[in-house]
Amino acid sequence: MSTTLIMVRHGETVWHGEHRYAGSSDVALTERGMQQAEELAEWASRHRPDVLVSSALSRAWLTADAVAKATGLEHWTEKDLGEVDFGKGEGLTLDELAEKYPDAAAAFVAAPAQSPMPSGEPGAIAVARALKVLARIIRDTDGGAALVVGHGTLMRLVMCTLFSIDPNLYRDVFPEIGNCALTTLSFEGDKASLLSFNVPVANAR
Repeated sequence: MSTTLIMVRHGETVWHGEHRYAGSSDVALTERGMQQAEELAEWASRHRPDVLVSSALSRAWLTADAVAKATGLEHWTEKDLGEVDFGKGEGLTLDELAEKYPDAAAAFVAAPAQSPMPSGEPGAIAVARALKVLARIIRDTDGGAALVVGHGTLMRLVMCTLFSIDPNLYRDVFPEIGNCALTTLSFEGDKASLLSFNVPVANAR
């Protein structure tokens, strides 16, 4: 029996428009981000996932909380589903990072899964912590559907790892994850199949 994992990036944040790195920083949702959360909640009320989990960061928690209120699902958080910690890059754009830390910025662009921003977390470490949580969610869901609200960079790194793609290529293979877009995977044991990727919730059946 297959288990379905629906991964969703949180709603839009106040740093989104300027492309500022928001990793461990607890950045607020915009009004549009809250609207996106409500749209996700409406979708979930029709499709009725069995399990609802989110990162503990408020932008993910608030997005999932809208789903919980619409569906009555119990909502719990997992700290290890939090975004990659970008260290001294938190709140900076890539151009600002390159200006302040040119060598580190160049290394990060070349190999983001292995070369963290200054004082930051290697992407590979973030993936390892997240995969442990996701494996437990998949096991506990046991043939049902789990909706997991998380973060764009971590989602792309996880996807690369699951499908044996060099995680340093995550930006090339998965250029963007839309806010509150749906990425659906099916699991038979440890084997993952990609059913859909980055589907705007307004277009999801």
